[in-house]
Amino acid sequence: MLLVLCVDLDDDLGRKTGFSTPVIGREPVEEAAVALATADPEDSDVNVIFQGLHVYDDLADRNESVEVAVVTGNDEGDVNANREVGDEVDTVLASLSTAEDVTALVITDGAQDESVIPIIRSRVPIDGVRRVVVRQAQNLESMYYTFKQVLNDPETRGTVLIPLGILLLIYPLALIGSALEMPGFVIGTTSALLGLYLISRGLGLGERLDEAVERARRSLYAGRTTLLAYVVAAALFVLGGVSGMNTLESVQESASGDVGAPVVVAALVYGSIQWIAAAGITTSLGQITDEYIAGRLEWRYLNAPFYVISIAVVLYAVSAYFLDEVGINVLAAALTVGTLLGIASTLTFAVLESRYADEEPEDASSARSTDRL
Repeated sequence: MLLVLCVDLDDDLGRKTGFSTPVIGREPVEEAAVALATADPEDSDVNVIFQGLHVYDDLADRNESVEVAVVTGNDEGDVNANREVGDEVDTVLASLSTAEDVTALVITDGAQDESVIPIIRSRVPIDGVRRVVVRQAQNLESMYYTFKQVLNDPETRGTVLIPLGILLLIYPLALIGSALEMPGFVIGTTSALLGLYLISRGLGLGERLDEAVERARRSLYAGRTTLLAYVVAAALFVLGGVSGMNTLESVQESASGDVGAPVVVAALVYGSIQWIAAAGITTSLGQITDEYIAGRLEWRYLNAPFYVISIAVVLYAVSAYFLDEVGINVLAAALTVGTLLGIASTLTFAVLESRYADEEPEDASSARSTDRL
């Protein structure tokens, strides 16, 4: 008996139609092909399945012993997909009620699906492999469509567009010497912009930006305070950066010579930490408010503002010490206060959470006892 085996390595049939695989028999396979063609007419696996039906009908007309089946893998990677195909081939072979030796004719739509051939060969002899190629793909008109499909495929665009975009970004470096000349400037700018575009398409930044805008729109219409808190926090971050730069300028003006890197960092932190801490407290309170409104608030979530304050106290004291604003005693006291504040908040909310968690089952059991009475 010849088994016509249609291979769908990434399980487009199961994911797009809900068909359970493997599909065995002429009529079930035809139903699966029609369902997949209806769900996604552009899927190349549609042609694979119809090609399998064509081969089956041709051999059946010659009165040969033949059966057709569709086996699929999954979208979790080549190894897991190959194992899934092997298991389904075993299922198909076990379902064949024949005393004849079974050989297989494997039908695929490309080299990726053909990577599973060694798995199939380990279970059944293979008489041949047939790759289905759509004739229209040879036309110039469909080359544009094929390239467009490549750009829309997340797997392909990540492996092709990102390296190409990096190469286009590296190319302008060779034109640095002639950057001010018109031909070099035009070519370098064009190459850099095209490289940035390809990298953004490869990473799917456009889709992610659309998703972020959609989430922001939903948050706005849902009245979530997190969105407002993030906007206020962003403004506070900007003010903190400005304050840190002002502090750094003051330190540099008062210094007799050049200041070292530790002093520069300390000045930036000293001038901005209050604003950054206020931004952290704002965002944590906004998140806590939304969790409370949604009924998902847990006691440990209340630790966030206290942690922000603890970290801010420690960083403020350390930066002030490097700027000679405080002494070692004040630094030690600030480190102790910050540590104790974080530990105290953790213990307090942990005790409250465990206490109320223990009381909830008792209240529920009391309610059930009251119901029985």
